[in-house]
Amino acid sequence: MKYITRFAPSPTGLLHLGHVYSASLAMQAAKDTGGKFLLRIEDIDAGRCRPEFEQGIYEDLSWLGFKWEEPVRRQSEHMEDYAVLISRLNDRDLIYPCFCTRKEISAEIARSNAAPHGPEGLVYPGVCKGLTESERQGNFELAKPYALRLNMVNATANLDLTTLRFHEQDKGYIQCDPLPFGDIVLARKETPTSYHLSVTFDDAIQGVNHIIRGQDLFPSTHIHRLLQALLELPTPSYNHHGLISDGKGRRLSKRDKDATIKSLREQGYQPEEVRKMVSYG
Repeated sequence: MKYITRFAPSPTGLLHLGHVYSASLAMQAAKDTGGKFLLRIEDIDAGRCRPEFEQGIYEDLSWLGFKWEEPVRRQSEHMEDYAVLISRLNDRDLIYPCFCTRKEISAEIARSNAAPHGPEGLVYPGVCKGLTESERQGNFELAKPYALRLNMVNATANLDLTTLRFHEQDKGYIQCDPLPFGDIVLARKETPTSYHLSVTFDDAIQGVNHIIRGQDLFPSTHIHRLLQALLELPTPSYNHHGLISDGKGRRLSKRDKDATIKSLREQGYQPEEVRKMVSYG
């Protein structure tokens, strides 16, 4: 199979060595199979994304010798696509508006004397799931902020979860279990999508058939596989790789200024030296 892979950073900071490692694995997999390597800019978070960081992504990757297919898909230019998906899910009664603030959710969990945790943290206790249509309309009329949550019970009711699985490189097929995630957020009042929804759709519409990303995103695959089933999207294969750490064993993040590609370039490193730091090229 010719792999179509992608590297999909968010322009919320500078690229670091961990990004280079992930991108290099994706590009090499595409090259080895005669496929295609895509670059996608995941910029749905208008509050944190910056034009200078996006420009930095192009500059860093070009300096390192990466080549990708054009045009680059920028998620902020495709909000209408995601709104259509939300409408489809709403028509099937698979989502509902949640007007709870984080403070209110924490208070509800405290009152229940339980703090259910899922793979991505605290599980939403379903406060707004039982609101009547009149109560929802009243909140809309008050212009309250809201999130659109997936009704996990409804979403899985007509699915045979025993057939919900994905193929992980070197591990074989992994059985999915989305239920522990609870009613995840798929969109918000000001943004008609979330990471889970947009990344699942974009991979499908771009023809990505082999997803290479960090091990930290492995749990999210259970949600993405569920969304693929609900939206009748193809299921790619996956390779969740280990994470690059600093000298103290801590996972690299965008806060690690010394490990950014820009910093290494300014220190006089050459592209081949940086590639060798992640055993590439």
